[in-house]
Amino acid sequence: MKAKKIGNIILIALLTICLVGFSGCIDEDEETIRIGAIYPLTGSLAITGADVQNGILLAVDIINNYYDLNLTLARSKGIGSLDGTKIEIVFGDSEGSSSIGELKVKQLINEEKVVALLGSYQSTVTNVTSEIAEDEGIPFLTALSTAPMLTERGLQWFFRTTPHDETFIRNFFEFLQDIQEEKNITLKRIAIVYEDSLWGTEFAEYCGRYARDNNYLIVANVSYPAAATNVNNETQRLKDAHPDVVMQASYVNDAILYMQTYNVMNFSPDGILANGVGFVEPQFIEVLGDAGNYILTRTTWSNDLVQTKPLVGTISNMFFERYGTEMTGNSARAFTGMLVLADAIDRAGSTEPNAIREALLETNISSDNLVMPWNGVKFDHETHQNMLGGGIICQIINQEYCTIWPLNLATKDLIWPIPR
Repeated sequence: MKAKKIGNIILIALLTICLVGFSGCIDEDEETIRIGAIYPLTGSLAITGADVQNGILLAVDIINNYYDLNLTLARSKGIGSLDGTKIEIVFGDSEGSSSIGELKVKQLINEEKVVALLGSYQSTVTNVTSEIAEDEGIPFLTALSTAPMLTERGLQWFFRTTPHDETFIRNFFEFLQDIQEEKNITLKRIAIVYEDSLWGTEFAEYCGRYARDNNYLIVANVSYPAAATNVNNETQRLKDAHPDVVMQASYVNDAILYMQTYNVMNFSPDGILANGVGFVEPQFIEVLGDAGNYILTRTTWSNDLVQTKPLVGTISNMFFERYGTEMTGNSARAFTGMLVLADAIDRAGSTEPNAIREALLETNISSDNLVMPWNGVKFDHETHQNMLGGGIICQIINQEYCTIWPLNLATKDLIWPIPR
């Protein structure tokens, strides 16, 4: 781990946190459209929160100022239908806690008078904060929380742009089928490892369901608290089960802890398929270095997508120039979610919450106007889940995330099994 680089990232995170409630060069006396955003800006997920925050702020800058980019609202200044009124983001720090998130969302709605909300990274926190927004009749868009149940609650004011975990897990098994045919190998034994909150437990449930449907054998089902500081016992259980593949859902600190423990205890299955999140944070590779190589992870973003989508390179470079770190799947999805919400406000021509909600329902953004490798953004009218999203699978090769699936987007050949 390079101490200087880590120091820079921490400094960026601290500086970004100091910008809470600030969205760019907006005069305090200027009328703005205030949008609330609830994320973990301090605590164990502070670096993730800063990454997400930076993605939102970059999007707001593009909305509020003129950029010659093929993105919604880029070639104008502010919200055109509202005479160029600018967006202002008011951030609330959940600290990674549902109870604190609950307090923050009430503050944003009742005191800050926001007209819509973004949040909240962790599905457990999003579950609580979005219910409050529902009661208050305020549109709430999540660009990051992937627990499938969030769009199965029948909420009228809740929308999700990111694919959820059922999509990602289905992708896992499609990928496994493809590589078995391509490499003439047989994989039967799967272990599932997951942090024990809403996000992790739903991940495990869907892994088990798809494994049974595809005739795989679950040889270990290991849950743990995300705040764990020792996973030796869990790793020994995995070793004793002899899985071909480990499917894992972890946040960044526990993802790093597991990889370090796997190395120390010489646990090396043929493949580790991670459910993104902690495995796609810059900190993951910075801490582990070469020890993080060959991990496979689902994601919705990779910088090597520039080879098939030039807009990716433009936005990625803008992000790096401003914040000194690479754009990630988290910041890219947050960036996209902000643009989608602003697009709805522009089409609504109003800051009245119900008008924004109705505009969100009619969203239809083309893939050509997104940095994400999706077919677009269009919400199901019943669940409010984006129907056009999808995932990719990357492998870490030479400390770089390389797209290896779907095959039509692949920039590198899969390395399988993990070199021991």
